[in-house]
Formats: sequence, structure tokens, C-alpha cells
Amino acid sequence: MQNKQRNSKESQLKGVRTRLYSRQGYYLGVFGGTVRGQPKDTPDTEGHIFNLIPVGLRIVCIQHQDTAQYIAMNADGRVYATETYTSECKWKESVFENYYVVYTSTLYKQLESGRPWNLGFSRDGDPVKGSRAKKHKPYCHFIPRPIEVHLFKEPSLNDLVVPSRSASSGVTRSRSSQ
Repeated sequence: MQNKQRNSKESQLKGVRTRLYSRQGYYLGVFGGTVRGQPKDTPDTEGHIFNLIPVGLRIVCIQHQDTAQYIAMNADGRVYATETYTSECKWKESVFENYYVVYTSTLYKQLESGRPWNLGFSRDGDPVKGSRAKKHKPYCHFIPRPIEVHLFKEPSLNDLVVPSRSASSGVTRSRSSQ
């Protein structure tokens, strides 16, 4: 009985365990800490199963199932995998008429035009720099291929690591210490 009460007090989010298939013919994957595309005809499917965890209205974080690393984008527009949940790990999920989904960084966008930066893959399966990825281009379009619905623990906002604004300092501040 106590176990049920304790579980009901913890924040549980209904997320989806899925594979993200790019229109370029690759599955989103994390291999050795590096984010890249895995061709769809490759038999190894372990590297590209992800958890889409909702953290806001149409906002998700993408977490690798095996390594528990989050997909993030830094201030240079580079896509990387990180073990800590930061504000760089939040993606806006937009569904288009053709049922393709575009994942847009909630933190970074073009300074002059205000155009947001997107997640995308080149024809070789390498991540496209966020500042060059436009939402109407095929390399930014993904189709989630759901495996199962799963309950996840909500990432704690108290443990959120806020990246510093200067790239040279290399110092990050914890939100709870501010």
C-alpha cells in the first residue's frame, strides 16, 4: 500500500519509446556519445531507440534508451549527446501536413531573422548545423516509429544545468545555486 502512495506522489509522464526515422533514410542514433544517423537497412537497432518525454506543451526531450543520454544543441548549432538534462535538451515538436515531425531547439535561433534552429541529418547521416537546418527541408523531417507508451520520471527543474553564455568560460551554473 505504501509503495502505491509513494509512486503516485512521484511525477510520472506518459512518453513514447520510439525510433526517429529521418526523411534522408537514417534513424537518429547515439553511438559512443556521438549523435549521427544510422542507415535504415542496418541490422543493429540498439543504437537508435529513444524516449520522447514531454516536458511542456509540444515540448519534448529526446533521451536515448540504453545510455540515458539526452539529445541537445549547443550555442554553435552542433547536436550532441549529454548525460545531464539541460535547457539545451528541450525540443519543440511540430507536426506538418505530410505527418513529418520537425524538432526545433527551444533555446537557440538566428539573431537577425529570429528563425529557430532545427535538428536534421545530411545525406551522409551527419547532423546538420542548427543554423543551416530549415524546417521546410527534407533533412529536418522525421517520422516517429512508436514502439510502446511508457511512464517516465519528469526531469527535475531543480537539477537543470544552465549553460553559461560565454563559450570561453566553460562554466555552467546549476539553477538551484542561483
